[in-house]
Amino acid sequence: MHNINVCGLRSNSKRTNCRKNLGYTIGKEGLLLGMGNPLLDISATVDSNFLKKYDLKANDAILATEKHKSIYNELLEQYKADFIAGGSVQNTMRVAQWFLEKPRITTYMGCVGTDKYSKILEERARADGLNVRYQYTEKEPTGTCAVLLTGNKRSLCANLAAANCFSLSHIEEPENRKLIEIAEYIYVSGFFLTVSPETIQVVAQLASEKNKMFLMNLSAPFLCEHYKEPMLAVFPYVDILFGNETEADTFAKINNFQTTDRKEIALKLSQMEKVNKKRQRIVVITQGPDNILVAQDNIVTEFPAVKLPEEKVVDTNGAGDAFVGGFLAQLIQGRNIEVCIKCGIWAATQIVQRSGCTYEGKPDFTP
Repeated sequence: MHNINVCGLRSNSKRTNCRKNLGYTIGKEGLLLGMGNPLLDISATVDSNFLKKYDLKANDAILATEKHKSIYNELLEQYKADFIAGGSVQNTMRVAQWFLEKPRITTYMGCVGTDKYSKILEERARADGLNVRYQYTEKEPTGTCAVLLTGNKRSLCANLAAANCFSLSHIEEPENRKLIEIAEYIYVSGFFLTVSPETIQVVAQLASEKNKMFLMNLSAPFLCEHYKEPMLAVFPYVDILFGNETEADTFAKINNFQTTDRKEIALKLSQMEKVNKKRQRIVVITQGPDNILVAQDNIVTEFPAVKLPEEKVVDTNGAGDAFVGGFLAQLIQGRNIEVCIKCGIWAATQIVQRSGCTYEGKPDFTP
């Protein structure tokens, strides 16, 4: 197996610290910035009839429509529902911060309401070490997400509410602009394309101009299909792209890749137009219990996933977020891709053994 360095070079050493040569300070506050949709997860175990009632699939993620309006109250009134601080990028930042231990290395931006739920979200995020820079709105309540568990599958139905109100003006505030300038790694979810594609575009272009690393997640199949135009607009700025198998398959279909071979899809994604020529794009595709595919330098490397016994899997919600969190925690310390992937896998296996994207104690990951 090749050891792949994030600088785009191949190395025989087990660890290659490219950031040391660039003069970065490992552990610097604000090194990693995440932007996304902060949501309060309402999580419950349901049956297939419940999914059918709301026309939902067992392993999917969608935005709530009119027919889903009553789902949140029904979960609270008729099921044993848990409140969990959520939102894809916020989860990822929390997990990354868990590994980093030193607080405020990660910064998180998103929009919430001026209600009790936003206070819960902020308190929990700050307790986990995040530097939270929420934009507040009185137009909508804090966003919620129904997390519906059936066996070891999860269906997400998100009512973005206040998260939809994020505006470009937030990153133009001097203090927030400074935080963006300080960050050397910027991560956004595909979900954020539904809210503020103009913000993503501005931040992505800034990252390219300043040679910061810009990372994005495909996040959900419907985004590849229904938000194709803003997704393709930001693609040239993406240094590292994450996605799972269904997202990769959908992207390939919608963009006429003319192949269903996932290795070929990963390669094609890595070879799409890129503005910053100083580093080539890396593409990471997870496939549940199957091998993780990493495309870089026109080569696809496979990394074996850890297959947990079914009885140990409690909740798969947040597994993908945790994978990226573990990956980023190692990436910003200059570790090579092999270590990043292994940490991502380790983080995901920890998270799925608990309810929600939660953890406890100190991580004992060893490369």
